[in-house]
Amino acid sequence: MSLEKLKKHSLRLGLAFTIASMAVCFALTWIFFEDDVFVRMQKYLFDCGVDVMGAFTCAALYYGTMRQEGEGAKTFRTLNVMVSAAFLVNALMYYTTGVSELAALNFAFVLLSKLLDLALIYFFYLYVWVTLDFEGKLARWAAKGLPILLVLEALVILSNLFHPFTFQVDANGFYHAAAASAAEDIFLITASVITTILIFRSKSPRNQKVAALTFIFLPLLNYVTTYGEFGNASNYGMILMSLIIMYCIIFNYNSSKLASTQTELNMATEIQAGMLPSIFPAFPNREEFDLYASMDPAKEVGGDFYDFFMIDEDHLGIVIADVSGKGVPAALFMMISKTIIQNFAALGIGAAETLRRANASLCDQNKMEMFVTVWIGILEISTGKLTCANAGHEYPALYHDGKYELFKDKHGFVLGGMEGVRYKDYEIQLGKGDKIFVYTDGVPEATNANSELFGTDRMIAALNTAAALDPKETLRTVRASVDGFVGAAEQFDDLTMLCLEYRGRSLTQ
Repeated sequence: MSLEKLKKHSLRLGLAFTIASMAVCFALTWIFFEDDVFVRMQKYLFDCGVDVMGAFTCAALYYGTMRQEGEGAKTFRTLNVMVSAAFLVNALMYYTTGVSELAALNFAFVLLSKLLDLALIYFFYLYVWVTLDFEGKLARWAAKGLPILLVLEALVILSNLFHPFTFQVDANGFYHAAAASAAEDIFLITASVITTILIFRSKSPRNQKVAALTFIFLPLLNYVTTYGEFGNASNYGMILMSLIIMYCIIFNYNSSKLASTQTELNMATEIQAGMLPSIFPAFPNREEFDLYASMDPAKEVGGDFYDFFMIDEDHLGIVIADVSGKGVPAALFMMISKTIIQNFAALGIGAAETLRRANASLCDQNKMEMFVTVWIGILEISTGKLTCANAGHEYPALYHDGKYELFKDKHGFVLGGMEGVRYKDYEIQLGKGDKIFVYTDGVPEATNANSELFGTDRMIAALNTAAALDPKETLRTVRASVDGFVGAAEQFDDLTMLCLEYRGRSLTQ
């Protein structure tokens, strides 16, 4: 299962759980109105009503955040699911209260409710840690210490399975606090105090800090003002109110910021795509050759690029390259590299000299310490002589005598990696109908769900199935073969290809 499908699957499971919680809470309210249950449950009817309304709101809030991304989005949805679970367990706990036959079940619900309280405060800490950007020694200590304290606190609560250490449920199904009940609050108090301090210390806007603090102080304020009269449901209602406040102020702000970033990335994608020649046929007035190229970035923007350009009436330059890294930094370095290589190649100085001068320019003030592998070929159109040079790039594949084979040329060092590097030209004599296929490592290193590489052998096999096809269909065939091999696995690297077919001059030319 691909990462994207797994993500959608988990989102749907979360929504299904919140809806199921709402349905169960609602169904229990009808049971409460049976005569024998109503007498026992009437003092809990307010709490049960809060459980129903709270579970319904959780389901609606979760559905509203399913399509949103950004910092803390996943944690916020997890927090939402846990609040929904808290309402559900709370309703079930009240339903089993005071029934001797259900005493063991009531104990289980009480135990689960207490564990949920721990999880709620911990996932709240994770959410504000991500969204409010905690820093400093206290933040580092909390990141290490709170999970340990959480586990210890959970063990304290689970110890009640063997001995009534912090609470017990009697034979009639009624809850009683034990002598060490205060031990249940150690994690809640410690985590709340530390998180409060970190929230105050964060550099986030004041309204975001206030929104986050409501998760801690609204339930506390509710408990103090009502003297705990309305039980857990009332406090969970306050927690849900805090979630809604955080959604409106923190979550929506971060989502809108992400949307703005995504818009900028989309613009960068269009700018990058606009820098690559993309109109085919590229040279409709030249019958001596045909070529086609494609680039599919693994992210919105990538570091691969291809290029082709007329140097003069009898010389065509073709380039394929792969910048180290991915994303925006690679894209910026790609644009610089492409411009430099084309500018030097246009001087008519040859393939190797073009790489030498481009390397010198890229090494100068290369503060990002990035590099680029490059294969460049300069075709003399009148004769079919292809003068090439390779700066650490993949071997080209040459079609000659009816089949494709790897042409294992000599590699020079990558561009931008070291000053003073020299490169060597080599020549390939293309005959009529010969083709050359160049690509980036995204093709042979395409990986399926079993972590197997596509490899150059499969690439050559795919090329040979397209031996009689033109460059455009050749690239489509290779891409289809890659896609069929990879299946549902996520594309890890940029995938770029270029194919040139030499047709020679016609008799009328």
